Amino acid sequence: MRFLNELPSYDLTYNDVFFVPNYSNARSRFEVDIAPQDSTGATLPLVVANMNAVAGKRMAETVTRRGGLVVIPQDVPFDVLASTIKYIKSRSIIFETPLTLQPDNTIAEALNIIHKRAHGVVIVVDAKNRPVGVFEEQDAGNFDRFTPVREVMTKDVVCVPSDFSPKAMFDFLVKKRVEAAPVVDKDKIVGIMTRKGAVRSSLYSPAVDGKKKLLIAVAIGVNGDVAAKARAVLKLGADILVLDTAHGHQKKMIEAIKIVKPIAGKKLVVAGNVVTAVATRDLIEAGADIVKVGVGPGAMCTTRMMTGVGRPQFSAVLECSVAAKELGKHVWADGGIRYPRDVALALAAGASSAMFGSWWAGTYESAGDLKRDQEGRLFKENYGMASRRAVKNRSRDTNLFEQAKRELFEEGISESRYYLSDERPGAEDIIDHIVAGLRSSMTYAGAKTIEEFQDKAVIGIQSTSGYQEGRALDTNWD
Repeated sequence: MRFLNELPSYDLTYNDVFFVPNYSNARSRFEVDIAPQDSTGATLPLVVANMNAVAGKRMAETVTRRGGLVVIPQDVPFDVLASTIKYIKSRSIIFETPLTLQPDNTIAEALNIIHKRAHGVVIVVDAKNRPVGVFEEQDAGNFDRFTPVREVMTKDVVCVPSDFSPKAMFDFLVKKRVEAAPVVDKDKIVGIMTRKGAVRSSLYSPAVDGKKKLLIAVAIGVNGDVAAKARAVLKLGADILVLDTAHGHQKKMIEAIKIVKPIAGKKLVVAGNVVTAVATRDLIEAGADIVKVGVGPGAMCTTRMMTGVGRPQFSAVLECSVAAKELGKHVWADGGIRYPRDVALALAAGASSAMFGSWWAGTYESAGDLKRDQEGRLFKENYGMASRRAVKNRSRDTNLFEQAKRELFEEGISESRYYLSDERPGAEDIIDHIVAGLRSSMTYAGAKTIEEFQDKAVIGIQSTSGYQEGRALDTNWD
């Protein structure tokens, strides 16, 4: 990457910079390879941050099936973590997980689970797990909510054979004039496929381990018995360990890395967060394979306003990535992502992947409960990981007096509503949105790989009015 003009003496955010087009010989955006080369196994440079209201099992399954990574938060109770990892490792790498009920279950029960997935379908199965009906939200009509679903479901069920290719599944669904259908193997349901899902299966490759199971990363803190936590999480089947604390350039972090890396062995250890070259080098020299970069740019973070601590994200990523590459390692750009352009800029600045959380919060797959406001609009609640709410969750095993002390010191928003977008209500919709922008950015730069993108990208610096000029007239565009 190079700057179009002289580098200013002040640090830069993503809004401060723009790409300058280069000559390109790419004939199509589909020629571009956007897989990160950081040995994680991901095929997309997207990481869902370890936020309690965002990164759960549904999010992990969905994003990882398309090639990204999800980091399960450190606050998850151990028994829940165990079941979450087991669940993710058992998921299909092709088909979506169906929502299923028995014929005697009620409309209320169906409506309670139908928005757990973006496909918006509940498959009614018999005692042998064979599809016997399909329920969609409009089927509820004006029926009493205690009505059994067998009374309102569509009984003429179209089933897709599990051995069909993605294109064959798409063609089959089009021919049968349905948007979604259960996937069956010997008449028993093994998944669900939508038209969009079939197309996506032909465009994306899942992030998998050596056994072709979906990958999963897990965050652990740097306090307490770090070695015991690392061993326990790895024994559960975690593929990547993320040592996570707000201030990563500290003695506890360096000591924790030195303890955890020998335990992890060939499995990657990610550590952060930092914003300087010296901090990046210190963490890598301690044993970190990937360093998370970013202090204060998150949508739910108030660190900069509370403490004045942090650094504009584009400059932080640029400096830290240079230091990491000198040592043969990588960085993740953690936070500050609002638009697809920000992902492209983070990668051009040297990150192997962009990590963010709040953008995923307003989706069907996020970990929060779906609610409706007084106008009937769907939303989910999100909160920062340094907020009072998160601190309370994290300190639930301590005594009430210690909890009360810790809750006095918060650096995050405890509650914010994230409304589901009409255009992009699912995590996969966000992936499509970002990937489309990223692929186009790379073709504008004349690059076919992320490494080539980082080499060829030309960055200009713009004023606030320059940034505003580039926005669509509809200021709500996202």
